[in-house]
Amino acid sequence: MPAAHDTDIVETEAERVERWRTSELMRVGFPGDDAVALAARFDVDLHDAISLVQRGCPPPLAIRILS
Repeated sequence: MPAAHDTDIVETEAERVERWRTSELMRVGFPGDDAVALAARFDVDLHDAISLVQRGCPPPLAIRILS
């Protein structure tokens, strides 16, 4: 029995990395929309962003520092 709509979704390596970066940023407290926007910026070091929040910097201030 064939499926009604058998569609393969292909995710690029860059999309996988961006999705992983988003989840890591959200894990430490960045709100969803901010995490998505920051994760898409490969000029921003993920470890720096996470470190700022882990050391007590509020996510909105961390975003301003990193931007």
